[in-house]
Amino acid sequence: HCNFEFDLCEWKQDENDDFNWHLRTSNTAKLGTGPATDHTLQEPSGHYIFIRSSFFQLPGQKARISSPVLSRKSKNCKVCEGVVAARTKNLIIFYYHMYGAHAGSLIIYQRSTLKHEKILLNLSGNQGNFWQRKALTLSGDEDFQVVFEGIAGKGAKDGIALDDLTFSRDC
Repeated sequence: HCNFEFDLCEWKQDENDDFNWHLRTSNTAKLGTGPATDHTLQEPSGHYIFIRSSFFQLPGQKARISSPVLSRKSKNCKVCEGVVAARTKNLIIFYYHMYGAHAGSLIIYQRSTLKHEKILLNLSGNQGNFWQRKALTLSGDEDFQVVFEGIAGKGAKDGIALDDLTFSRDC
């Protein structure tokens, strides 16, 4: 489980992308960008990771962050308490915030150790000014990573935030 309150946990910025996800709070956000609070604490001082379109990124440029390498037997996998589905399936559960007319895109991949990537979810544009929960099924028996790819949109105040990334027990 990673709530980003102290660091990126064991998530790593990909080196083959155009820019990075940034750890931040709503207290440090510029007016009109990002969520008013994080998801974990529901406070402006709570942390999450964020990308936003700006003058420094061109529309279509990508920021990618990857989980540690995991398998069904990995000690890095955690139990997601209170979620019945997480007890029976291999899942990643997370919260996202995509707001603004030009919010860009969020693509989630499952990447094998051979670097083959399978798209688990592809969202584009404004998804609403609130945190939304998503649970995605992870498949296969081999070691893998989950990759979150944010793609810059056209608006300087629009962006994508992630918080509370959790793997189910059996991943």
